[in-house]
Amino acid sequence: QVQLVESGGGLVQPGGSLRLSCAASVTIFSIHTMGWYRQAPGKQRKWVAIIMSGGGTTYADSVKGRFTISRDNAEKTVYLQMNSLKPEDTAVYYCNRIPAFSPWGQGTQVTVSS
Repeated sequence: QVQLVESGGGLVQPGGSLRLSCAASVTIFSIHTMGWYRQAPGKQRKWVAIIMSGGGTTYADSVKGRFTISRDNAEKTVYLQMNSLKPEDTAVYYCNRIPAFSPWGQGTQVTVSS
């Protein structure tokens, strides 16, 4: 069974930065397209950033220019650097493969508030 462990969330002021990490316990990590998702209270989970096995990236319009997804295949880890954070970025952040592994990880809470 695959385990996904997200970390790095916290409370940050608007305009601040956080770096999220997600470690995946898979036999081979490098072949998978990975994504970061977020779920705000009362809303559906949505993807925010995707990184393909070759390193190509795609971002949701709401985070483009502020978030950067990256990966370390040797460490089987995917990262999300979040800059210029806004209150509307407040959510639980998850990572997963595309298509998703089951089960999802526990996520990491990001709260942007003054």
